[in-house]
Amino acid sequence: MSGQPGGVIPCLCYRDAYAAIEWLCGVLGFERRLVVPDEQGGVAHAQLALGDGMVMLGTARENDPGAIVFPPGPDGTLTQAVLVVAPDVEARYERAKAAGANVIMELTPQHYGGSLFAVRDPEGQLWHVGSYDPWAEGEQEG
Repeated sequence: MSGQPGGVIPCLCYRDAYAAIEWLCGVLGFERRLVVPDEQGGVAHAQLALGDGMVMLGTARENDPGAIVFPPGPDGTLTQAVLVVAPDVEARYERAKAAGANVIMELTPQHYGGSLFAVRDPEGQLWHVGSYDPWAEGEQEG
């Protein structure tokens, strides 16, 4: 998406943002672009890149009136998931399993193309990782 106007960047909050950054980079293959610490020992803002995509995250604060997103509740309630498009989905799947990730959907071919698996990170956020690229030419039906 570099150089193109617009784009979508998911923003997530974690109770332990530093641990989340380590997990996302070590298990799913993200790269740190920016990590800004806050005054309480957490993360004020982080940017993690994967190819032309990015997620932003930070440390969740109880009773923070400026918070726009919150981590999953104790019951695991979520209202969204993040999709990571990766051509090397098999290698990422094996790395996630080797790291002991909570795989909730095994690597499975999809009827619309590519393969997909789903994991929950250590704080319960849902991540889908697949090889289907909806931006690729010729992969979409008219």
